[in-house]
Amino acid sequence: MTDTTPRLDELNDRSREVFRRVVEGYLDTGAPVGSRTLTRTMTEQVSAATIRNVMQDLEYLGLLGSPHISAGRVPTQLGLRLFVDGLLEVGDLNGEDRARIDQTLGSNTDDVATLLEGVGAALSGVTRGASLVLAPKHDAPVRHVEFVSLSPERALVVLVFADGHVENRVFAPPPGQTPSSMREAANFVNALAAGRTLADLGKVMRHEIAARRREIDSLAADLVESGLAVWEGKGSDTERLIVRGRGNLLGEDGSEEELDRIRTLFDDLERKRDIAEFLELAEAGDGVRIFIGSENKLFSLSGSSLVVSPYMNADRKIVGAVGVIGPTRLNYGRIVPIVDYTAQLVGRIISDRG
Repeated sequence: MTDTTPRLDELNDRSREVFRRVVEGYLDTGAPVGSRTLTRTMTEQVSAATIRNVMQDLEYLGLLGSPHISAGRVPTQLGLRLFVDGLLEVGDLNGEDRARIDQTLGSNTDDVATLLEGVGAALSGVTRGASLVLAPKHDAPVRHVEFVSLSPERALVVLVFADGHVENRVFAPPPGQTPSSMREAANFVNALAAGRTLADLGKVMRHEIAARRREIDSLAADLVESGLAVWEGKGSDTERLIVRGRGNLLGEDGSEEELDRIRTLFDDLERKRDIAEFLELAEAGDGVRIFIGSENKLFSLSGSSLVVSPYMNADRKIVGAVGVIGPTRLNYGRIVPIVDYTAQLVGRIISDRG
């Protein structure tokens, strides 16, 4: 928060209670909370007019907003942030939620990708939101790379690692690629790959391409620029983002505005660079973090919140993250322990499986 942001200790007891009850009412129902509603729940008996005056003060501070004239109040993004940081009561993980997550992670599969797909499905089902799971990238040295053309717009890269792990990834190749050009690209990569991880290989390739460019720049500048797109374009991130439960973000009435909101959300999600951004959010601090509205750099959408936690391997290194995304009126007190428990459980399983 900035120095100009109101603090809870600057509010008197009545203002703090009105603020808390408005936020809790909004999170519970999604509807604005009016002064007459609060007269029935306040600790002290006060008139609706008194409560309206308090609400106006809180609105002046930027903590509450009024969506319609003469309507009740809802918390602003700033208000939600203040509530989450100072008034949120995080409950314990209930037995039913724990059992559903344990059941998914109790699978005997040795395939980490399959395991994490199950984690995403469980988180989505338990929270009724959309789940995000960032799978760990494979850090073993690359033994062999092969590119296979599937169509003019789709190609497959086969990655064989030194520890025997094999990954197949579908990607969109630069326009004009042919089977022979893909073979040449694979030969180029394989000549550099020995003993290097994907991250190391990317750095070496960029250096090699820069050197080649200097050698032939005067003879074939245009061709070099075209060729560079193969290496410097999108797709350099090796992490894998798993998204489950998109339908949970759409209300039952399914208005056109909601549909547009969901399309915007997942257009953002599918940008490759956001995968790395997701891990950066988690790496910024240990434990569960909450990003509300525009605080959430992963999405341009202002009406969503992300609850995310990193998970670690046996060396206590952050290797991935799990999270839940939903509307800003998430039940944070319930979602936080679910995400926290799932991240710790995934970390233990990743550690046990090396």
